[in-house]
Amino acid sequence: MSEHVVKIHKWLYPVSWIYKTVVATRNKLFDWGVFQSKSFNIPVICVGNLAVGGTGKTPHTEYLIKLLRDQYQVAVLSRGYKRRTSGYVLATPQSTVKTIGDEPYQMYTKFPSVTLAVDENRCHGIEKLLRLKEPTIDVILLDDAFQHRYAKPGLSILLTDYHRLFCDDTLLPAGRLRESINGKNRAQIVIVTKCPRDIKPIDYNIITKRLNLYPYQQLFFSSFCYGNLRPIFSQNDSNSITEDSGNKEVPLSSLTDANILLVTGIASPAPILERLKEYTQNIDLLSFGDHHDFSHRDIQLVKERFKKLKGDQRIIITTEKDATRLLHHPAVNEELKPFIYALPIEIEILQNQQDKFNQHIINYVRENTRNRSLS
Repeated sequence: MSEHVVKIHKWLYPVSWIYKTVVATRNKLFDWGVFQSKSFNIPVICVGNLAVGGTGKTPHTEYLIKLLRDQYQVAVLSRGYKRRTSGYVLATPQSTVKTIGDEPYQMYTKFPSVTLAVDENRCHGIEKLLRLKEPTIDVILLDDAFQHRYAKPGLSILLTDYHRLFCDDTLLPAGRLRESINGKNRAQIVIVTKCPRDIKPIDYNIITKRLNLYPYQQLFFSSFCYGNLRPIFSQNDSNSITEDSGNKEVPLSSLTDANILLVTGIASPAPILERLKEYTQNIDLLSFGDHHDFSHRDIQLVKERFKKLKGDQRIIITTEKDATRLLHHPAVNEELKPFIYALPIEIEILQNQQDKFNQHIINYVRENTRNRSLS
């Protein structure tokens, strides 16, 4: 297993101890029933993590959407982080990043047949979804709601980053954990995300022992898969990455002679950077914070950095999440649009465990859908 330094700010331990007391007290009040968790008569699957920052919640939620959408009417409920609205908002074709948030907007545009809503109050959001007459919802996916204990999911999937396992971390602000590692006990499934594709069998065994899960918990490992580059805008210039590219997708294998400006506003661009380096070393990284709201100055910086790229085959690559914020940005002009492509991310379950994972999810939904019809 490769070594990754997990940065802990030890001088902040005293503040973390105070934070730990507050969070532990809150969780105990839920465990003792002083604070009430509400269950719902519908399959509810929560995808979350113990840490702040990106562990791949959106790609894993999208994986569940693709797994279930052909058999069930799926709804996704998210907080809608950094949106400029409040309360319950049901996504419509008129929705924007500002009204529902970047990640919900990304999922809604990719899966228009799926019902999507945002609400910081998950219980209220679930109740509103259940009142919908058209369509009638069969299963609800809660995106990033592991700490929102007022709503009790029937199945909780906990994600942890291969490069920063929760067993190596500590509580905020010294570390990145939102709650202690004992919170893992509420999950029925734990997934180690962002694993290298060539992870060795001994690494599986080491991680399994270190996570110290209970027998009722199932452990899976996942890795990111990157699809063909997709143009964000409808018009493309033939000088972008390949001649006569038009509106076509561009395979990563065609980047051999390309000069890339990688623009990201995510928690960790390292996995994307590592993957692109498999094809070319000519990469300039322009990295912003997670969920970054691009300003006009930021776009001007993108233009300046892009102009500095050498050669004829130049391209700007960004994430699907960042693409949602660039798509309607007024500072992105016609000069820049033909060169901007999004890199799709999908999830692969490793160790030949994909069928087992899929069946576990489908069995849960099927059983609880049946129980709902009988009640």
